[in-house]
Amino acid sequence: MKVLVAVKRVVDYNVKIRVKSDNTGVETANVKMSMNPFDEIGVEEAVRLKEAGKATEIVAVSMGPQACQETIRTALAMGADRGILVLTDAELQPLAVAKILKVLCDKEQPGLVILGKQAIDDDCNQTGQMLAALLDWPQATFASKLELGVSDARVTREIDGGLETITVTLPAVLTTDLRLNEPRYASLPNIMKAKKKPIDTVDPASLGVDVAPRLSTLKVNEPAKRQAGVKVATVADLVAKLKTEAKVI
Repeated sequence: MKVLVAVKRVVDYNVKIRVKSDNTGVETANVKMSMNPFDEIGVEEAVRLKEAGKATEIVAVSMGPQACQETIRTALAMGADRGILVLTDAELQPLAVAKILKVLCDKEQPGLVILGKQAIDDDCNQTGQMLAALLDWPQATFASKLELGVSDARVTREIDGGLETITVTLPAVLTTDLRLNEPRYASLPNIMKAKKKPIDTVDPASLGVDVAPRLSTLKVNEPAKRQAGVKVATVADLVAKLKTEAKVI
């Protein structure tokens, strides 16, 4: 079975985000970039499926500028077999990404598509669901455990009330949650081997996909700074402040 994994290049999760001076977006110039952490979990799960003999090939897909090749190389170093880079400088929103993945799925015919449940830059949490709708495939979102069968998959999902276990028929779309696994570090030999693995480059036009944004960002602001807390000496002082200052009681 072939597994297709989508990986996104985002600002590294350790970097303190700064808003551009003109409030048009987040500053990305001279900022460390890395693979979206939820996508790392997706790559790790695909590699584990291959190591267990349940997957035969792992294809890593990324979309964006040429620098996204680095993200694909990271996936290849973790254990993916080949990569596909959809080269574009356009702002890619979830619907456009889902449409591109739909075309690639039609071409590659994977048995399972794995995506992170959300990207840490836009936090949309939409692409996996949109892709499942476009493909008319079953979806298992927020997966914390995956048991793959011959023609179906048993998935434990993270939901508001706890855990939910469902069975979906293959092919299907899976989105990963944090508890699914812990991604491995790519070893130096595997990083060197990844440089020789193939990466195909295509563009949205050749796939017949219109990636024009449907939404426009009006303004980006940093969160308002919170006032520092104060210590009170007695319960009576606390109650007084809640009544007179906070006015919550």
